[in-house]
Amino acid sequence: MTQWTSAVGPAQLARLLTSQQDRPAGPGTRRPPAYRALADGVRVLVLEGRVPVAARLPAERELAVALSVSRTTVAAAYEALRAEGFLESRRGAGSWTVVPAGNPLPARGLEPLPPEALGSVIDLGCAALPAPEPWLTRAVQGALEELPPYAHTHGDYPAGLPALRAMIAERYTARGIPTMPEQIMVTTGAMGAIDAICHLFGGRGERIAVESPSYANILQLMREAGARLVPVAMAEGLSGWDMDRWRQILREAAPRIAYVVADFHNPTGALADDDQRRGLVEAARSAGTVLVADETMTELWLDEDVSMPRPVCGFDPAGSTVITVGSASKAFWAGMRIGWVRAAPDVIRSLVAARAYADLGTPVLEQLAVNWLFSTGGWSQAVELRRVQARENRDALVAALRAQLPTWEYEVPRGGLTLWVRAGGLSGSRLAEAGERVGVRVPSGPRFGVDGAFEGYVRLPFTVGGAVAEEAAARLAAASRLVESGRSGGGETPRTFVA
Repeated sequence: MTQWTSAVGPAQLARLLTSQQDRPAGPGTRRPPAYRALADGVRVLVLEGRVPVAARLPAERELAVALSVSRTTVAAAYEALRAEGFLESRRGAGSWTVVPAGNPLPARGLEPLPPEALGSVIDLGCAALPAPEPWLTRAVQGALEELPPYAHTHGDYPAGLPALRAMIAERYTARGIPTMPEQIMVTTGAMGAIDAICHLFGGRGERIAVESPSYANILQLMREAGARLVPVAMAEGLSGWDMDRWRQILREAAPRIAYVVADFHNPTGALADDDQRRGLVEAARSAGTVLVADETMTELWLDEDVSMPRPVCGFDPAGSTVITVGSASKAFWAGMRIGWVRAAPDVIRSLVAARAYADLGTPVLEQLAVNWLFSTGGWSQAVELRRVQARENRDALVAALRAQLPTWEYEVPRGGLTLWVRAGGLSGSRLAEAGERVGVRVPSGPRFGVDGAFEGYVRLPFTVGGAVAEEAAARLAAASRLVESGRSGGGETPRTFVA
C-alpha cells in the first residue's frame, strides 16, 4: 500500500525549485554542496505548502535530468531529506514528502493564528483588524431586536434577506450605479461569492485570468476548483494594471473569467484609474470574458485627498460583462461573514438556484446586523474608525521598517490593508520560515503568485501599530539576519537551490 496521495512531476519540481530566486553570495560566503542546496530547496517548498505533504517526488534519474545535475546529487539530497524527516521511501513505492513530528502541517492559505498563540507570535499573516467597537456590539443588539419575525419563518433565504438586498441595491444606486434588489445576492463572505461565480462560469479546466500577484486565498480556491490560472503582470509600483498585457491575454487566451481587485489591490495596494477600468471592461466584453471585480477594499482609502474612481460596474451599464463582489469582512470585521454579488438579474437567478447544492443561504442574524449598520449610519462611522486605525498602523509599520530594514523596497499605498515588500534580495520563503523561529508570522511572496513567482517578496498587513509594529520590524530584521547567515532552518548553511 503506497503512502502518497499526489505526485509532483520532474519538470514541475524543477520549475518550483528554480523559481526560488536567491541573492548572490557575498564575499567570503561559503556555498553549500549542490545536494545540500537541493535538499533545502525541497524542504522549503514542503514547509511553504507549495509541494503538498504526501506527494510522490520524481525518481532520482528523472529529477537529475530535469535539473541538469548528476543522479548522485539527487540521491544525496533525498538521503538528507530522509534523515531530517521530510521524506520517506519504500522500494517499489517511490519517495514521498512528510513533515517531521512536532512540525505543523503547512497552511495552503493564510489562516489566522489561533487566539492562544497571539501572546508569543506577532501575526502578520492575516490582513484583518479587530472589530470596530462599539459598532459590532450595537449591530448585534439591533439584529436581535429585529430577529423575532424571522424566527417564525423557515430561516432559509437563498438570495439573502429582502431588506438587506434592497439596502445594498440602494447603496450602489447612491454611488451612481442604478441597481435593483433583483441584481443582488447575499453570500457567506466574498469567498463564498467568488466560489459560487467560479462554479457557475468556470468549470474544471476553464481558464481564469488573474492579476499577478493576486490574493492568495482566491488563487487557492480557483486551483481547487480545477481552473487553469493565467497570470497577468501588474504595472510597476502602484500604477495599477498593465493594459497592453491585459488586452493581449484576453485576446489570445480568451479566459472564461477574469478576476481583479481594482480598489487598493491585495497585495500591492494599487488603485486602478478610470481609463484602466474602462479599457479592461471593453477588452473583456470583446473577448467574451466575465469580469469579476472584487470591491472588498473599496471603502478603505486611508488618505483624505484620495479621489476614488468610478466602480468597475459603472462602465458596464447593461450588466452583461461585470460581476461585482463586495463584503463586510475587510471594511468592518472579518468575523462578520457577509458578502454580496451584484450582477444582471439572470446571473443572480442562476447563482441562487445553484445554492441548493452548496450552502443554501447565509446566516440571518449576521445579515440583520449588517442591515442595521447600513440603515442607521453605523456603517459609515465604523468604517471611518477602521480607516483611522489602518492609517495609524500603516504609518507606524512603514516608519519601523525604514528604521530596521532600510534596504527593503516598497511603495506606500494610499488605501487598503497591505504593503507589498521586496525583501532586499532575500528569499521570501526563507524569511517566512525564519520568522516562525523568532516570533513573527509573515506570508511569503509565492503565495500570491502562480508557479512560484515573487520569491523575493513578502506581504505585510496594517494590523499592528505602535510598539507592536516596532517589535514586528525588529523580529523581521532578526529573521533576515538568520537568512543572511544561512541559519533559517536545519542543515548547514541552507541556500536556495538553482539548477
